[in-house]
Amino acid sequence: MRKIRVLVVDDSALVRDILSQGLAKDPHIEVVGTASDPYVARDKIVQLKPDVLTLDVEMPRMDGVEFLRRLMPQYPLPVVMVSALTKKGAAITLAAMEAGAVEVVTKPSTDIARGLTAMLGDLRNKVKIAASVNVSAWKTNQRTSLKPTKIDNHALAESTDKVIAIGASTGGTQAIRRIVQSFPSTMPGVVIVQHMPAGFTQHFAESLDSVSRMEVKEAKTGDRVMPGRVLIAPGGFHMRVRRSGGIYQVDCQKGENVNGHCPSVEVLFQSVAKYVGANAIGVMLTGMGGDGAQGMLAMRQAGARTMAQDEATCVVFGMPKVAYQLGGAECLAPLDSIPNKIMKCLSVGSGS
Repeated sequence: MRKIRVLVVDDSALVRDILSQGLAKDPHIEVVGTASDPYVARDKIVQLKPDVLTLDVEMPRMDGVEFLRRLMPQYPLPVVMVSALTKKGAAITLAAMEAGAVEVVTKPSTDIARGLTAMLGDLRNKVKIAASVNVSAWKTNQRTSLKPTKIDNHALAESTDKVIAIGASTGGTQAIRRIVQSFPSTMPGVVIVQHMPAGFTQHFAESLDSVSRMEVKEAKTGDRVMPGRVLIAPGGFHMRVRRSGGIYQVDCQKGENVNGHCPSVEVLFQSVAKYVGANAIGVMLTGMGGDGAQGMLAMRQAGARTMAQDEATCVVFGMPKVAYQLGGAECLAPLDSIPNKIMKCLSVGSGS
């Protein structure tokens, strides 16, 4: 198998060495070069033709976001962001993911020795994920406008006890944004697991809230799942839905990784199957692996309506593919048709 060719971009010579040595420990990865800033990187991309780029978020002369905005339309390349766990770093990283980055790893802020080992292991894994991503759509500008979603107010009035559960991983930040932006303020409660490190989900929720007609917030234990509200599972916490009397609430607890993740889509979907049942709608979006597939099957067996994003519009057709092949997802659908499919499922007596 051909090695994955990686270009490391960071303004610190020490960090470039650490990342290069860490990546080189994987026999399937070859670091073909390093660059101290985006201007050097631009020339080396053309010269070395790497498969994947690792990119520091905050750099002099040009930050990672601006670099991606210029790079992706001309030379689409899978990019893994290397970010500090700071408020500014998280905000820039989210903007970078909107500009085309597919994964993020965080620099350790405490217990540097142990944290560095974990971070480099995470980086090797995410470089291999990124190498499988098809980013060619950025060449033709994939960010087309969503078609208006036709809203049946009667359907929404009759669906206040519904819960929409969404799971996503690689490429999910853009997909979730496109879907949530299309929802009206009266939409039933939405719960979302997006695989994302701790420290980033609050900024992701705030970013979504700024462009959404619904309230979007990072979830905390006791938050009510209610019409007009989107709850994002916090990084490092599993989120479950519980029924309390006549209402649904979420419970967010630390725990061991499930399917390699915390938060895990599987944990959320299993709780939705158990406590929401036929009142739920499940949506599986782009992502590597199979997290949530068994949970979506449990949801469908409990009477929920389910769907998954199709291969043509996925950044990585992993989680949706497994969910569909397992029988959890009823159908595969293009990203931009998913809001309308959700609305059809909310329609009273809909057989769609």
